[in-house]
Amino acid sequence: MNAAPALVGYTAAVGFLAPRLMLRSAWPHRAPALAVAAWHALAVSFSVSAALAAYHLATPTEHLHAGLVGLLHTCGIGSGAAAPDPTTADQLAVALPSAVVLALVASFVFHMTRAGRARARHRDALDKVGTHSARLRATVLAHRTPAAYCLPGRRSRIVVSDAAVRLLSDEQLDAVLEHERAHVAGRHHLVLAVAEAFATVFRWVPLARHAKEQTAILLEMIADDRALRSHEHDVLATAMYEMAAGRAPEGAFGAGGNTALIRMQRILGRRDGAHPALWGSVAAVAAVVPLLPLLVACPPGL
Repeated sequence: MNAAPALVGYTAAVGFLAPRLMLRSAWPHRAPALAVAAWHALAVSFSVSAALAAYHLATPTEHLHAGLVGLLHTCGIGSGAAAPDPTTADQLAVALPSAVVLALVASFVFHMTRAGRARARHRDALDKVGTHSARLRATVLAHRTPAAYCLPGRRSRIVVSDAAVRLLSDEQLDAVLEHERAHVAGRHHLVLAVAEAFATVFRWVPLARHAKEQTAILLEMIADDRALRSHEHDVLATAMYEMAAGRAPEGAFGAGGNTALIRMQRILGRRDGAHPALWGSVAAVAAVVPLLPLLVACPPGL
């Protein structure tokens, strides 16, 4: 039996149904790091399933045979017998999944390169118009709008406007800067680039669109939680309120922006942490989900 129908069904379920379940769940905002891992696990599972489905669709006459030899044959692993000359279908069966993988890698490199160039241009401008503050460990930029953002990656930079320095209290300012340091330390730009690459290749799939949007929001929540380790909730929330109008440049993470309202509600609302059982179950599912397409394509015992 060819595994293509099962793989197509699994791919559709992950791409169209799974994001609905994630968006309707309340736990991701209580455990944002775990939620990011879950979104990325679904993206990996969808990509693997799509590649395997393309392989099996290109070889519709492929059958599963009993025993280990049939299982290895179905999974594309040689059994030791002489391989026949590749036909057009054989070449297509290799080319289609390879194209999926290459598209994802190329998209990731593109987003990293584009964002890296934008950050490099912005750093050069900051060297000319900004002033480094040893006390704040940040670059202070003359601007009438209270704002703070970071430029991650190599030669990372944290930037704060002089309006924010004047408006915020020392504690509020320190909480905002700690938020930005969390983005740099966590290498959040790499995590976001993975989601952007997936969204570019599979832009018509709801999972890709929502994974990108939710990853961006959840990374901000992760940085918020880092700042809340050493600052009161109302301190960070009021600082975010004052800086909600601030916008970050391309390739940067900003403390304000259009996610500020939902993050303020989260900070000031009920703060129930994720139950250990939830952590364990979701972590287990996130670890297993990328492997499920292999089980669908190569079911044990066939």
